Amino acid sequence: MSAAFDLDFVCDSFRVCGFLTQKQLQKVGGQECPPHTIWSVPIPEAYRDLQVLTIGVISDTHGLLRPEALAALRGSHYIIHAGDIGDPAILQKLAEIAPVTAIRGNVDRDAWARKIPATDVLEVGGISIYILHNLNELDLKPEAAGFAVVVAGHTHKAKQETKNGVLYFNPGSAGPRRFRLPVTVGRISLKEGKAYAKIVEILPGAE
Repeated sequence: MSAAFDLDFVCDSFRVCGFLTQKQLQKVGGQECPPHTIWSVPIPEAYRDLQVLTIGVISDTHGLLRPEALAALRGSHYIIHAGDIGDPAILQKLAEIAPVTAIRGNVDRDAWARKIPATDVLEVGGISIYILHNLNELDLKPEAAGFAVVVAGHTHKAKQETKNGVLYFNPGSAGPRRFRLPVTVGRISLKEGKAYAKIVEILPGAE
């Protein structure tokens, strides 16, 4: 990481809108958002002619950012971290790839995590994505609220399903292996106003 790298909270009030480097802020034309707003990411000029926007999704790193996970996320236009981060340096590393929207999980209790929200909303490419750590704590009806996608982590089990027109996506865990499960990240592709998800296995499950 270069000495010039600087990680900023774009909005430090009701919601933390996302993590971007100063260079990325200039690239997307981002400005500090006023209190009590939802982060809506402008599509960078360089991306506007793309037919597909890619959002890398990672969760439950618990302080471990594997090189395989970084490799799988390269090429993403945006990144979501769905909580249980474990170390703020992970967000800095991810922000070197693409702008990051992160929420805190139940293990994120240190001082650095206090500015990270428990839930967040990412709006990009005409798609609204609701992000929380534990899906069991969802306290709204996404379809009624206008969300096309709900991203959650916590279980360490990768899963995707569509209910009432809403895509529910859990990328699994990219951190320390648990329950002999495979180590995974996820990818959400946005095309023509629709979202498509894929689980990316970076290490197979234990025998």
